[in-house]
Amino acid sequence: MTAEHERLAAAQAPRAPWRRWGPYLSERQWGTVREDYSADGQAWQHCTHDMARSYAYRWGEDGLGGISDDQQLLCLSVGLWNGHDPILKERLFGLSGPEGNHGEDVKEVYYYLDNVPTHAYMHQLYKYPQHAFPYEWLVQENARRGRQQPEFELFDTGAFHDNRYFDVSIEYAKAAPDDILLQITVHNRGPVAATVHVLPQLWFRNTWAWGLDDYRPQLAADPAGSAIAVHHQKLGELCLYCDQDPTLLFCDNETNTQRLYKTPPTAPTAYFKDGINDYLVHGAATINPAQTGTKAAADYPLSIPAGASKSVRVRLGPAGQTHPFADFEQLLKQRHQEADQYYAAVQAALSNADARRVQRQAFAGMLWSKQFYYYDVPQWLSGDPATPPPPAQRQHGRNAGWLHLNNADIISMPDKWEYPWYAAWDLAFHCLPLAQLDPEFAKHQLRLLCQDWYMHPNGQLPAYEWNLSDVNPPVHAWATWRVYKMCQKHSGGPGDTDFLATVFHRLLLNFTWWVNRKDRSGRNIFEGGFLGLDNIGLFDRSAPLAAGSSLEQADATSWMAMYALNMMRMALELARTNPIYQDLASKFFEHFLYIAGAMTNMDQAHQDLWDDEDEFYYDALHTPGNGLQLLKTRSLVGLIPLFAVEVLDDELLQSVPQFGARLRWFLENRPQLASLVSRWQEPGQQATHLLSLLRGHRMKRLLARALDEAEFLSDYGIRSLSRYHLDHPYQFHCAGQDLTVRYEAGESTTDMYGGNSNWRGPIWMPTNFLIIESLQRFHHYYGDDFQVEYPTGSGKYCTLLQIADALSARLTQLFLRNEAGIRPALGSNAHLQQDPHFRDYLLFHEYFHGDTGQGLGASHQTGWTGLIAKLLQPRT
Repeated sequence: MTAEHERLAAAQAPRAPWRRWGPYLSERQWGTVREDYSADGQAWQHCTHDMARSYAYRWGEDGLGGISDDQQLLCLSVGLWNGHDPILKERLFGLSGPEGNHGEDVKEVYYYLDNVPTHAYMHQLYKYPQHAFPYEWLVQENARRGRQQPEFELFDTGAFHDNRYFDVSIEYAKAAPDDILLQITVHNRGPVAATVHVLPQLWFRNTWAWGLDDYRPQLAADPAGSAIAVHHQKLGELCLYCDQDPTLLFCDNETNTQRLYKTPPTAPTAYFKDGINDYLVHGAATINPAQTGTKAAADYPLSIPAGASKSVRVRLGPAGQTHPFADFEQLLKQRHQEADQYYAAVQAALSNADARRVQRQAFAGMLWSKQFYYYDVPQWLSGDPATPPPPAQRQHGRNAGWLHLNNADIISMPDKWEYPWYAAWDLAFHCLPLAQLDPEFAKHQLRLLCQDWYMHPNGQLPAYEWNLSDVNPPVHAWATWRVYKMCQKHSGGPGDTDFLATVFHRLLLNFTWWVNRKDRSGRNIFEGGFLGLDNIGLFDRSAPLAAGSSLEQADATSWMAMYALNMMRMALELARTNPIYQDLASKFFEHFLYIAGAMTNMDQAHQDLWDDEDEFYYDALHTPGNGLQLLKTRSLVGLIPLFAVEVLDDELLQSVPQFGARLRWFLENRPQLASLVSRWQEPGQQATHLLSLLRGHRMKRLLARALDEAEFLSDYGIRSLSRYHLDHPYQFHCAGQDLTVRYEAGESTTDMYGGNSNWRGPIWMPTNFLIIESLQRFHHYYGDDFQVEYPTGSGKYCTLLQIADALSARLTQLFLRNEAGIRPALGSNAHLQQDPHFRDYLLFHEYFHGDTGQGLGASHQTGWTGLIAKLLQPRT
């Protein structure tokens, strides 16, 4: 067992709180729903990047390469100033949703390079231009560009020309759970000497200004030397020790109302949140000469020769350390070595050095993307006693129906800048790569969303803060089952049935919510709205349709079939030790069969969602006067029926005789219904039995589309929309409008759902991952004798397992350097592909160009793109 494994075991026992401090600081708190107190819900305008340095946040904090405790009472991060910028670099800069020509987008270059589950060692790299950062240019040029043009990036400004930038290496190491080392090493990559101020910053989240708790903690210069004393009743006596005798600067984490609103200050201080910024940049008298406050920084002005580097060292730990830097270098080196030993164990079966690099950085991104997320909806809606009452419209606006929701937890974020809030279906996918490293944390995340203070009393899971009532695909049960099995394999034991049962019982409420709310007609054909697929349809699928109209969704119905099978499988596992779960397993088996019957229109009550001419599944629109019409866009919507598949073996069936008897009753009394989905009378390899929406013929026809390089199959995975629609756009006339869906391999050209993502052509990791897993399950039943042409039209036939492996290889090729030395996901940027200071650093984008594989959308969405770590791990 490695040292990191031992720390993880101690944290879980719990014997030592190794997880108390971590990378829990957001990278963007401004522009979030939580900080929005406007009447019209315009969150991007209510608190902007320009306001952030002067605005005391209500619900969280942000910073550059920062950490906090798990309640975010105290934060530590990095500040920088190159002497030319108009502001300190305290947080990452990016465009708001309305500013970007493809929605919100961070305009910085930074990388998550290393992290371990207890955060005993962490490493991040930030690239800081030596010339003035082009804030205005980035805003203005992106505003000038339309949706048909690419985004204007920091590289396009020449910010890295002649290598005139600093590599800022940020490393943390824990000597003990509450004793944290921070080393900031600045490399001058440019041709001449350059100066930079490095400012480790320490501050308290403002918990005192709202009229709820008037306790005010304090930071103060330690009279004993170069240190900042930390006084907080919940943290004990801590100290930030600063090497090399820097200048200590103090102000308060309070809003500068004079700057923001032209109103006199109300806070009992003259030294506001932007005090250190104004003192350094403008020479203003805005720092506290008494050297006390609630925000502080240690100023290290460094002059660094060309090609050289200098380091800054601070240590946050218990007060009273007399020689805090005596063991600093040895501890930092030791924790780095222990991280290497930990990943040597995790990656023991992975022999390729480049694959190990990609996987380790993917894991690093997953772990760096943890964040303290705080949102109390009733408090947010009603406002605080010490602040002006919010506009009355808010009581009937965004999230007003979620008065039970009170979140204050460490949660895995999709992207801590672009999406610094949890999303239900993203989080489900996050848990698989997280379970490879920290099974207990992964299980905790899945339990968390099912708690009373998250899940709505009606059973709905919260979607995301912009609209908690929106609907994500119901993948929570799938993720729970997968994490359960991964943890069972990891431990070599019987499995954590307490975890499984806890989530299962909560999901009974959620399944019922789906049935009651999204199957309005009671015919097992489901609606669901956008279901995470943003602009995949002709119109916004979450928007109300014209009176009397409804949309029968192939994807919603297929997701529910998958959900029913996932719940059935969980119930069967629990029935091994508690037979009463057999009844629930039977319930979900029957529900699955009725959904399958509805999709094939067995009762002749609606449109069959399968089109015999095209041999593909489509949504169906019902409009008064026109009846039901199939919306014939060949998209992922039509491939999602592949996901509803389960294989059971004789050993399991023999252990649940009551369930087996119910199956036999269906075979005998509902043979037509059972024949749609099951092959119980035709056992597969090793006496297995198949439950699926697809019999062999339909599966082969769907795969013929999916594996056709002229349609869905790209060099880098399965596209979200068939390339057929490039030359044959689908057009539909509805309610006086001509609607069109065309294949778009790159960024979206529409503003649907903000226009910052595109499901009309690009490759998305989560849906590709589910396709691969489904093919593996089908192969488990059919075996090697069942073969499909791959690629379609090639004349070559492969087993379903071979195809699953081939698709996995295409996805991993996004990140692995090819024979030409190119990583397709990094696009055509010569710096990223060839420069030795860039080429081995990975970005894990939200989605990928359908033809070239270039990464698009959010650039640090290791979240679900972190699934690449699972795909890279060899099967055992």
